[in-house]
Amino acid sequence: MQNQTLIQYFHWYYNEPENLWVKAANEAGNLKELGITTVWFPPSNKGSNGGYSIGYDSYDLYDLGEFDQKNSVNTKYGSKDEYLTAIAKLHENDIAVLADVVFNHKAGADELEKITVRKVSKENREEFISEEMEIEAWTKFTFPGRNGQYSKFIWDYQCFSGVDWAQDLNESAIFSIQNGYGERWENVPSTELGNYDYLMFNDIDYRNESVKEELKNWGHWFYCITKVDGFRLDAVKHISVEFINGWIDDMKTTFNRDFFFVAENWNIEDVAELKTYIELTAGRTQLFDSLLHHNFYLASIEGKSYNLASIFDNTVVQCNPFLAVTFVDNHDSQPLQALESFVDFWFRPLAYAMVLLREAGIPCVFYTDVYGAKYDEDGKQIEIIGLKELPELLNVRTNLAYGGQIDYLDHPNCIGWTRAGDKEHPNSGIAVLLSNGEDSFKEMEMGKAFAGKTMRDALENRKEKVVLDEDGKGMFFCNGGSVSVWVLKE
Repeated sequence: MQNQTLIQYFHWYYNEPENLWVKAANEAGNLKELGITTVWFPPSNKGSNGGYSIGYDSYDLYDLGEFDQKNSVNTKYGSKDEYLTAIAKLHENDIAVLADVVFNHKAGADELEKITVRKVSKENREEFISEEMEIEAWTKFTFPGRNGQYSKFIWDYQCFSGVDWAQDLNESAIFSIQNGYGERWENVPSTELGNYDYLMFNDIDYRNESVKEELKNWGHWFYCITKVDGFRLDAVKHISVEFINGWIDDMKTTFNRDFFFVAENWNIEDVAELKTYIELTAGRTQLFDSLLHHNFYLASIEGKSYNLASIFDNTVVQCNPFLAVTFVDNHDSQPLQALESFVDFWFRPLAYAMVLLREAGIPCVFYTDVYGAKYDEDGKQIEIIGLKELPELLNVRTNLAYGGQIDYLDHPNCIGWTRAGDKEHPNSGIAVLLSNGEDSFKEMEMGKAFAGKTMRDALENRKEKVVLDEDGKGMFFCNGGSVSVWVLKE
């Protein structure tokens, strides 16, 4: 069986001439050749900024670029028909599709309501800093452009636990809505800021049973329309675990299908919190390994002073390799974003070797590492060149990176591992060595099946050949600040 490999098929500043859905349809064959097995698309529904929305300011989940709402019919990425065509083209090439869904909040309400609220401290959401007060807030969603098609559900203040804008006061603050479901926030996984239920916009309240039922109905409609293969769940640390578990179970049961789920629970400090989330969800969903990403980032800026032997410590892929989706960067960490932590260019080939060529984890490649990107924001110009080593690393993953693994994570500046290969993949088996310091070498074992075999560096960073001894051992090499991937010489 081929190794599973995801691609995040967008970035925050996507600005190419082709809209994203058209590009994805045109690129489906090339993605298959690269070894991509799953494409993660951005949110496909209409956001509050209409045709300019990245997708995370979710307005109408039922509008996939079909209705004239928020000054646009199409979304930023194209029309509903183009979205469905892209999915079909990817499926024709045996590539699965993940839909990105935003269940934490809604934005861009259609009508004001008078509601009772209390202000809370931004630093401690459990601390009220006002008595009950009445404000006018944008909390009613009627979706006039859709006019009840697909769903007649109207969202009002009882569907939300908090807002951040009082229209009549012209004031921005965090307002806890007194909606009859309890005076305080919902129980959510994150205890950051006291209780991190509230993140932004209109925070959805899952204590309202009609809300849960509506989003189950939406899930059924969406799958029947799109036939996607799974879902990326946005901002789960701010969402009721009870709802997430129930929604996942309902989708699997209703369609008798084992969908792929991966959750974003952004954390760069404490693996215990992510382990707790795995326990709370009983392993229903994969988790993006933001901790490993952060280790890559630190390694890239600290250079040879970073201890490579510890790079997998306190990560999801270390504590639960079967539920880890590993990545080098994503739309939140790319340059000019609030969570910017972009892995420096010299270290990117090393980082990709660590996510693509090891046993543990399911890797997710970032769009800009395949296609590059050029964009500007607030007068700052960014140009990212596609990673030239990536096609070969993906080729090695698809065809050769199989079999048992022996780790040599035994030096602060030089680490490596070997893969023993398997019978299903001819000539499979690899040795990987990387350094964040000087030119390096290390004796590593491939196994007796490789006795007398000759190996070469697939990345061509080293020109010599390595001949293995009668035990399948050999002395492997890599350049300073570089990686070499040793494969059998054909």
